[in-house]
Amino acid sequence: MKTFDIKTGWKKEVVAYALIVVGSALFAIADVMFVNPYHMAPGGTFGLSNVFNALHPWGITYYNLCMEIPLLIIGFIILGPRFGVKTIVSIICMNLFTYLMEKHIWGYDPVIHEGIMQHIYSREMTDLVAIPGQELMEGAMLRCFVPDYVLNTLVSGVIYGVAIGLIFRSGATSGGSDIISMILHKYTKISLGTLVMIVDGLITLTTFVAFGQIKLPIYSLVIIFIEGKLIDLVVDGMKGYKTVLIVTTNAEAVRAYLLEDLHQEGTLMEGHSLIRGAEKQVVYVALNRADMVKLKTNLHKIDPSAFLNIMESTELYGAKFGQLPKE
Repeated sequence: MKTFDIKTGWKKEVVAYALIVVGSALFAIADVMFVNPYHMAPGGTFGLSNVFNALHPWGITYYNLCMEIPLLIIGFIILGPRFGVKTIVSIICMNLFTYLMEKHIWGYDPVIHEGIMQHIYSREMTDLVAIPGQELMEGAMLRCFVPDYVLNTLVSGVIYGVAIGLIFRSGATSGGSDIISMILHKYTKISLGTLVMIVDGLITLTTFVAFGQIKLPIYSLVIIFIEGKLIDLVVDGMKGYKTVLIVTTNAEAVRAYLLEDLHQEGTLMEGHSLIRGAEKQVVYVALNRADMVKLKTNLHKIDPSAFLNIMESTELYGAKFGQLPKE
């Protein structure tokens, strides 16, 4: 019976909570310094909080807690104790760092801009953006800035993605609108991924309703797209793997190539042709991108009649790919 390694277990826990802290700090930086000044809302309760705080200044953290806490309670009642300690810690850290950034460290000034100036506010303002934290009243003198939407969207999407990716990698989630999606999933049976996109998509549209500019939800959606790609990169790493099925009549040669040239292990299965019942062998193997290219280049030399099926693999466990998850 395998015993639990206390030292290794503690190290993993320390690393996990360190990832939560770093990820939460990066999230606060992205939200307060890049997303909030541009009046964008890339999903989640923080996205809604950005919109509310731009319209009626109070504090991103305060607005978010007013939504986050009830959602956690409702989620606990409907879904049960599904939210672990790490998720609770991540929610606390994200709100804490956001509070420090907006109230004590930075404020609401943008990092990326082409000049800050005073301007009289009107609903028709298009070239300037009012810095959040001010009452948006017609005719009021506000601090505004000349925006660079493209660069700001790219930078904020990258920081958001790295931040959430680190939190996910720790084994936690970010809460917020994910809880809404999970509740809807329980009653509608629509896939969770689809519901997350729907909920976050609706949240991005609040920027158009609030500020009357269609470019705001569009840029918010671009942030979500970049964020998703970076999350995958952080969680899964740079090495992408492909799962390969090779149907061949020359299994020995394929086996020799995989073992001797690519140094890859695999599984050999027996099969039969549907038409004539002829015997065939099926080789199952997982390869990284570099070895995948080598296999495609050389397989025709080994067996010109082979059938090759390549599939994306998002998660692999066992053998060289690491231990199977315990939970």
